[in-house]
Amino acid sequence: MELTILAVMWTAVSAYALLGGADFGAGIWDLLAGRRAPGAPRRALIEHSIGPVWEANHVWLIFVLVLMWTAFPPAFAAISSTLYVPLTLVALGVIARGSAFAFRKSIDQPWAQRLFGAAFAFSSVVTPYFLGAAAGAVASGRVPPGLARGSAVTSWINPVSVVTGAFAVTACAFLAASYLTLDARRAGDQALTAYFRRRALGSGLVVGACSVAGLLVLHAGAPALYGRLTGRALPLVAVAVAAGLVSLVLAWRARLVALRVSAATAVAAALWAWAAAQYPYLLLPGLTVSGGAAPPSTLAAVVVCTAAGGALLIPSLAWLLILVQRQPR
Repeated sequence: MELTILAVMWTAVSAYALLGGADFGAGIWDLLAGRRAPGAPRRALIEHSIGPVWEANHVWLIFVLVLMWTAFPPAFAAISSTLYVPLTLVALGVIARGSAFAFRKSIDQPWAQRLFGAAFAFSSVVTPYFLGAAAGAVASGRVPPGLARGSAVTSWINPVSVVTGAFAVTACAFLAASYLTLDARRAGDQALTAYFRRRALGSGLVVGACSVAGLLVLHAGAPALYGRLTGRALPLVAVAVAAGLVSLVLAWRARLVALRVSAATAVAAALWAWAAAQYPYLLLPGLTVSGGAAPPSTLAAVVVCTAAGGALLIPSLAWLLILVQRQPR
């Protein structure tokens, strides 16, 4: 049961990266859209694309936290007590981003719109960075089992966490540009289509550079994880690299539907490569999946509740995404 729950939890992590990550990336492009006049149509497209789903995507993050808290309490206790600084900053970033996005749409004073727009864009950059930094801390073994056993500072301020945070930010920007390109073409705006296609190509190159830098830093800062990434997880790493290269070609040739698929595949494969490299450990060193799992009765209740909730949640979110992607009538 613990393996089933772990697979479901990591699937939810992937969903949050692909959907919520694209929302963060849209905020990054909002920040880089330019001054008010030339940036207005770009920001309007961003607002139109993420407006129906930006809040719904955080369901995945809440779901992951609840699953970890309930099914793997030792891992949750160690991560939340050691990484309370970046995780608190993530929570504040999510709140500030959502509030600013909502308020910007409901006011008409230019100075207030600029203020809330800046808060929305800034939070869209720092929030995925802190999430990536926390992931880097876990991956590099700087979050030992137990309450607050790791450093509250150096656990997430180190070369591995910095590169992982940068990878998270650039991957979000890449996903958002890949998604927005097709949205712009669906809206019939060729100029915006070309604009975001160039951004997808450029951000894809930056993600590739961050990936190479990440492997080099992992080799020095987390040799055990690096050995598994280049060992048993190598097929998934190869899928991520191949999908990333295909994405660059598709962006260059303006194959926008396929670009969405390949971009999502690249990011998802990178996440599952990390999972394969870390298994069977929840936390390095020493806390395994079976050793950190809750009692069987708790796991059984989690499986039942997850199945019942998924039967309601997944069709609802799928229908929402279908409605968002349909042509307006």
